[in-house]
Amino acid sequence: MTGKTFDGLIHWRDFKLKVFFEGIIIGLFSGLIIVAFRYGLEQAESLRELIYHTTSWSSYKIISLALGLVFIAFTLNLIVKKEPLVSGSGIPQVKGILTGHLKIKWLTVLILKFFGGILAIGAGLSLGREGPSVQIGATVGQGVSRLLGRLKIEEKFLITSGASAGLAAAFNAPLSGVIFAVEELNKNFSPAILMSTVAASLSADLVTKLFYGSSSAFNFPQLPILPVNYYIHLIGLGLIIGLFGGLFNRSLLKTMELKDKLGSLPNTVIIAIPLLIAGVLGYLLPEVLGGGNQLIDSLNQHYFSLSFLILLVLVKFFFTLISYGTGVPGGIFLPILVIGALTGNIYHDLIVNTFHISPLYSNNFIIFAMAAYFTAVVKAPITGSILITEMTGSFSHLWALITVSTVAYLASDLLKTKPIYEALYDRILAKKQPLPKNAETMILIETIVCLGSEISGKTIKTIVWPKHCLLVNIKRGDQEIIPQGDTRIYAGDHIFALVNKNYATEIEHSLCSLTMEIDHLP
Repeated sequence: MTGKTFDGLIHWRDFKLKVFFEGIIIGLFSGLIIVAFRYGLEQAESLRELIYHTTSWSSYKIISLALGLVFIAFTLNLIVKKEPLVSGSGIPQVKGILTGHLKIKWLTVLILKFFGGILAIGAGLSLGREGPSVQIGATVGQGVSRLLGRLKIEEKFLITSGASAGLAAAFNAPLSGVIFAVEELNKNFSPAILMSTVAASLSADLVTKLFYGSSSAFNFPQLPILPVNYYIHLIGLGLIIGLFGGLFNRSLLKTMELKDKLGSLPNTVIIAIPLLIAGVLGYLLPEVLGGGNQLIDSLNQHYFSLSFLILLVLVKFFFTLISYGTGVPGGIFLPILVIGALTGNIYHDLIVNTFHISPLYSNNFIIFAMAAYFTAVVKAPITGSILITEMTGSFSHLWALITVSTVAYLASDLLKTKPIYEALYDRILAKKQPLPKNAETMILIETIVCLGSEISGKTIKTIVWPKHCLLVNIKRGDQEIIPQGDTRIYAGDHIFALVNKNYATEIEHSLCSLTMEIDHLP
């Protein structure tokens, strides 16, 4: 290990300050690029609406539209073929980079994800901007790391900062960006991660607000407080949403397996089929096209009959499956929020008719269902609750959001489905050729010693540590400790280990087993 690496670990306070300022730089650049990405999507969607709102349709216009959609399919196939890691959401790919299992050409991925996302979502596929925004932000973080010549052990912090900034800029939700980075990407709390992601998210959100103002992503003004005696209906909503979320996860994975079985069919044809379906839906049911921001806002502004809401949720559900199943750039973050919002509206109408509750709380059930559906699919209840709170601009409903999200999380576990991004990440790794075990690229892993863990109170020399890792630093409060054989480990210690990246996943699991509370081990 080089002297620069030791210096960074020993002077941990300086390291945290450095990644904080680097997070600001990453957030500013990510914010500018995501603003441009959002603007491009808006222009593409405006063009799409202009085309489909044309009153006079002729055979010539229909043929021209079909040829245009096929050309987009051809272009998207070229993009995915050029760089397979731009396909899909991008969030599983970011997880792979952080664990050291995936390598990307950051500039190539940034450019292709940018234009591929605009083409796919702008053409009408039921995909969201948030996944591409997270991956674009992560590539910015990696690009800054490479341009500044940072060490591999530092790059993880900068990539995470960029991903956090990407989500913050996509939804005007800086706190959600930070929570998402901790809960979903790293699944570990670290002061350095916290400082860098906060800096990146806030600076990205500042840039976004300069262009788009301070308004929330969704327009739900003056939401009344849900009475406590209505919470029984939240439990029912959470149970239904949790089961539907588990069904969505399984259906999405089955759709992707089906796509793999169609290997003999040209990929351009596979992409063209949902694009042509989008062309038909653009004329018959344009509400289900694209991510769905306008559809969620319209639920607050217009009344839809129960039968029309059921039609919308069914079509959006299946169209999202086949859209994502193509493998083109685009996320499922926003579409699952739309499916949740529609389900919440349907549930509210049913309980109004059945239990004769006040119709005043329709919007409450819409936003609660969004948080619940996100939680059921992604298995990130804190992110879901905070995200919907920020996106609706109302912090007075956090207790109800947490309640319904918790119930949805427990209900989705009944189906024993993996969190969707973990399942998609596993698919990527299953298809990937393993790296040679003689590759000696080293990365830094951090873990926290829990109260009651197996190693709490023991000295380092008495602990059986995993192979292929080197304990290099212990952080205890503000104290930095260079590990020695007689150094004793205590609950609350942050342990840093330098590991060969080819063994990173196995070592991280082993370290977590050592540091977790014994009663919580599986």
